[in-house]
Amino acid sequence: MAETGGIRCGCREVSGGTFFHPGGFPCFLEQRTRRNRNFFRNVSYVPSFKRGRLITKRSSVAGNSRIFSMDAREKSRSFVLVSSRHKKVPVYVMMPIDTFGIDASGCPIIKRLKALTVSLKALKLAGVHGVAVEVWWGIVERFCPLEFKWSLYEELFRLISEAGLKLHVSLCFHSNMHLFGGKGGISLPLWIREIGDVNKDIYYRDKNGFSNNDYLTLGVDQLPLFGGRTAVQCYEDFMLSFSTKFEPYFGNVIEEIGVGLGPSGELRYPAHPSGDGRWKFPGIGEFQCHDKYMMEDLMTVASQEGKPQWGSRDPPSAGCYNSFPSGVPFFEEGHDSFLSDYGRFFLEWYSGKLICHADAILAKAADVLRRRQEEEKSSVMLVAKIGGIYWWYKTSSHPAELTAGYYNTALRDGYDPVASVLSRHGAALHIPCLDMADSETPEKYLCSPEGLLRQIHDVSKRRTIQVTGRNTSERFDQMGLRQIRENCVQPNGETVRSFTFFRLNEKIFRVENWNNFVPFIRQMSADV
Repeated sequence: MAETGGIRCGCREVSGGTFFHPGGFPCFLEQRTRRNRNFFRNVSYVPSFKRGRLITKRSSVAGNSRIFSMDAREKSRSFVLVSSRHKKVPVYVMMPIDTFGIDASGCPIIKRLKALTVSLKALKLAGVHGVAVEVWWGIVERFCPLEFKWSLYEELFRLISEAGLKLHVSLCFHSNMHLFGGKGGISLPLWIREIGDVNKDIYYRDKNGFSNNDYLTLGVDQLPLFGGRTAVQCYEDFMLSFSTKFEPYFGNVIEEIGVGLGPSGELRYPAHPSGDGRWKFPGIGEFQCHDKYMMEDLMTVASQEGKPQWGSRDPPSAGCYNSFPSGVPFFEEGHDSFLSDYGRFFLEWYSGKLICHADAILAKAADVLRRRQEEEKSSVMLVAKIGGIYWWYKTSSHPAELTAGYYNTALRDGYDPVASVLSRHGAALHIPCLDMADSETPEKYLCSPEGLLRQIHDVSKRRTIQVTGRNTSERFDQMGLRQIRENCVQPNGETVRSFTFFRLNEKIFRVENWNNFVPFIRQMSADV
């Protein structure tokens, strides 16, 4: 890319109360046409909550950030179909990365509106089901807290609706400026950036002190640092405003709403920052927990565990961004490795914080959408994205996944706790890599996108949640499109709930690409 335990857990408090460059459009197309949380039950070594604290059944725990899981018999409260045997796979096409820009006065605008209108009509004629649109926090609440300006999206949604297309909406609480080298894109709201200029610890930090200002650290989720509001309250207010403004579209135009949970909208840590030169594929990445709020939490939890020495930093022998796992002590077997008491403590805390972050935000999102969820005929599907960390997947330690926050190893299913939370809130799981095959990845880096996808499909069936997905790389070739279809449609006839094609740009309308893309859409739209 690419908590819960001994002390108070953030999610209890809440419940109580990638790769693409900008592209234009072809001119020739203008001529061619608050709820009960008794879900921590039936567990073995898995912790459960009691009086706002997380109690576990074994001694080595991660305190406030212990990872959790539910029994497989936990029934999903999803408002979507329990069965994944759909007859068709609806295809959404993601809007261009540079759909929005900032004019000379600093105000957001929609770019190339006329060409966009023509392109939407062409997509509809090709049989595309809908369009995926990123709704940026940094556009809507750009200048002042609680001043939401929806005019751009009102115009865009109207155009999409008039074209006869449906909508997948992604609520984006991150920035994409790293994709433009810092000289373009959409930032976080300006008033958030002003706070960050004074207090850089509102962002993730690595062990060398470098900060990542694409997304707020989850260490501030429950801290009132933003004009008296916590980060989670900021996200909730944004979702409430969106729901109020666009409620008439719910169910008939807006069919899916993705809620941003981290960098690139994915539930993960920014362990593999590709935009500033710190990381390059296939490096294992680095743990991202060195802002003062995360470190204070780690120290508190370690002290409660009776191991204050474990709370001073992340694992000291975990390599650097571009390390390979071989020769890195923490990701091998031995003293203070990921298999040690210390290793389990840290990884449970680190991944547990991420799970609690998802639980808090998805609880708010589900509450906002609850009325629509209860109306089956006009329901809106809630979606949560995870990262597709497929390199070093065939190792025992899965190091690239561990640094991203997924406590997934050869001995432990790290995606089950994620799916458990999604199941509880009726959310589908969105995964990239649907264009990838093991044979197309470098064997020496022990990659397995297919293994990752199998694991996601297995856990989704256990937790009775839907799976949606997208391609990671831009594919217009027949082999790539065929691989997408094979990953979307299982041999037994089960399918993903929907597929998002990344992304709309001028290349899609080139004759050779268009001639491959249209039959692909027709095949995905046909009965399985």
